[in-house]
Amino acid sequence: MSEGSLEAPERHPIPWQDPDFYDEAKLDEELRRVFDICHGCRRCFNLCDSFPRLFDLIDESESGELDSVNSADFKPVVDACTLCDMCFMTKCPYVPPHEFNLDFPHLMLRYRAVELKKGEVPFAAKQLTKTDRNGQLASKVAGLANWASKCGNSLTRPAMEATLGVHRQAKLPEFTSTPFTEQTDVPSVNTAAPAHGRKAVLYATCFANYNNPDIGNAARAILAKNGVETEVVYPRCCGMPQLEQGDIAAVAESAKATAQDLKPWIEKGYDVIALVPSCALMLKFEWPLVVPDDDDVKILSGATFDITEYIVSIAKDEGLADGLEALDGGVTVHISCHSRAQNMGQKAAEMLRLIPDVKLDVIERCSGHGGSWGVMKDNFEVGLKVGKPVARKAGDAGAKYVLSECPLARDHIVQGIEMLDKPTDGIEHVTHPVEVFARAYGL
Repeated sequence: MSEGSLEAPERHPIPWQDPDFYDEAKLDEELRRVFDICHGCRRCFNLCDSFPRLFDLIDESESGELDSVNSADFKPVVDACTLCDMCFMTKCPYVPPHEFNLDFPHLMLRYRAVELKKGEVPFAAKQLTKTDRNGQLASKVAGLANWASKCGNSLTRPAMEATLGVHRQAKLPEFTSTPFTEQTDVPSVNTAAPAHGRKAVLYATCFANYNNPDIGNAARAILAKNGVETEVVYPRCCGMPQLEQGDIAAVAESAKATAQDLKPWIEKGYDVIALVPSCALMLKFEWPLVVPDDDDVKILSGATFDITEYIVSIAKDEGLADGLEALDGGVTVHISCHSRAQNMGQKAAEMLRLIPDVKLDVIERCSGHGGSWGVMKDNFEVGLKVGKPVARKAGDAGAKYVLSECPLARDHIVQGIEMLDKPTDGIEHVTHPVEVFARAYGL
């Protein structure tokens, strides 16, 4: 048996349709096997709060070993996992093809799937995952929804905390009254650009569609400037919120249906671009593990790009259109965990370095947000603690633009800067790297 592995990590399909997947005794056996290995290794101690909780749990037990830990005490370890995949991708030496065959995030997913099957996922948590329904309703009353969700609203935020479990101080995304799929301004395609001839559909994602269509508009303008013909599609959410709650069946349904909806575009030669990295990760990697026998999902996986990845590919393969100008002010960019988990490199940083004379600071560390996880009452303060080094570094940089490939993580970082009593007045209200890249183009 080898110690560690020098081979590229391999992920196995998730056997969520196997009855053994939900067998609690077998789940507990696997939890104990994996936790014992993690306890002896501890390489992941600084990634998130799951591992400190696990190590403290074992260290403080009667024997100082896993044998004296009650299985009921595993839940806080599971609850701290954000499914960011960083332990699997960057830290763990025992992931497959190593004989130990560890996949910590998917083991946490299995635990949550069992909880869901037993009816232990709270009603409010399930409602928060319904991003399409929530977005459609909120966009119709965007002004009221944004007023109600605003930090400092002493009338609504305590009520949201009591009923939904959302921390009253957590910054929540605003809603737009005009979703990206309903916006009609289509930029003219630059037929003289070196990349003219490329075609792409923008998978809008629930966030860009209902919360921040500026991301989609910026991406579409950049691509048009570079000769790329684009269409906007958004059949449904990618299912990441449901995955976080263990609802793998809902993810499978979304994967199959969306792959069928996008198949005609791929057959016509269109690339598929996801505007938010968590969604790109789902389409590229998680969906093929949830429904490994679906050919349409496999084809979609191979045709999908993250938006920053796609722009960098244009720069490398054909060359960008002229017109990029220097920015007024520096840029700090956070490389999100779900971008890193795509194993594509720091594409946001690569893209931003194409801007002339850019002053760029790059942060590659967990922001502590983790999707809806970071806004919950039980997690918000933990998330701020985990993300404090990122907030401190971003605050010290003093850049005009503080960005993240994950716009939710960006807002969490800025909130962390505020809580460190560092100034944020000079930070522009721009969240995603493509928005700044569009500004450099004058778009």
